[in-house]
Amino acid sequence: AWISILLLLPSLSDGGKLLVVPIVGSHWLSMQEVVEELSQRGHEVVVLVPEVSWQMETTQAYKVVTYPVRQTLEELDNAFWECVTVYLTKKPFPLNALEVYKVSVKFFDTFLGQCKDLFRSQESLKFLNQSGFDAILTDPFFMCGAILAHHLSLPFVFFMRGLPCNLHFSAPQSPSPMSYVPRTFSFNSDRMTFFQRVENALISLLELDYCNGHYAEALKLSSEVLQRDMSLTDLVSPAAIWLLRFDFVFEYVRPVMPNMVFVGGINCAKKKPLPK
Repeated sequence: AWISILLLLPSLSDGGKLLVVPIVGSHWLSMQEVVEELSQRGHEVVVLVPEVSWQMETTQAYKVVTYPVRQTLEELDNAFWECVTVYLTKKPFPLNALEVYKVSVKFFDTFLGQCKDLFRSQESLKFLNQSGFDAILTDPFFMCGAILAHHLSLPFVFFMRGLPCNLHFSAPQSPSPMSYVPRTFSFNSDRMTFFQRVENALISLLELDYCNGHYAEALKLSSEVLQRDMSLTDLVSPAAIWLLRFDFVFEYVRPVMPNMVFVGGINCAKKKPLPK
């Protein structure tokens, strides 16, 4: 944990060697600002990406290392557009939740295939084991970075927007009271009637099964790689720091743990002045 803290407070260190395991798309656009800043502060940064992915803008600030994958770009595009179509189609509850769940699992498994290919690549794993990294910075949505951190026995820092099933609050043991924090798919506000609170409680009871189903392939992969059974909480709760890229005031007010840091607005670094 202290290694991760020193990486984020470089004035107290001589610079560390950081492995970055990002997610392509909007996730990377936000993370890139942080990665470039860490490099400018004297850290040696290596970004690990699959050979086939959506275009990732790179700079001289960090080193990019690729690993072979079997997916084609067309497969990634098709999975993405299928997911977008379902999200933009309005259906009543619970049909909307069921459709989103099914397409999310398919989308997740498509991209998790790239993580499976990483652990099949003995050359890539040999490089990672011999590189002497101090810590891993990753977005945990697909769990690949978390699994890799456990495999390499490295401390890890999460840079994220959130996880399904309220996992980004339950895993670090941060309270999320059902009485006024509406669960996903409830479509309630923080001011609920008694029956809405009952509905909220019922949804929260189903969240664990939902997440275990959603991340079933990731849990299977982690068990194979780490040679022991791992739960979702086991995978993510050891994170040294949770960098949450949303603003506390725009969320439901609740207590948070000391290692949960709000960095909302960090993806708005290239801001433009408001018109008069």
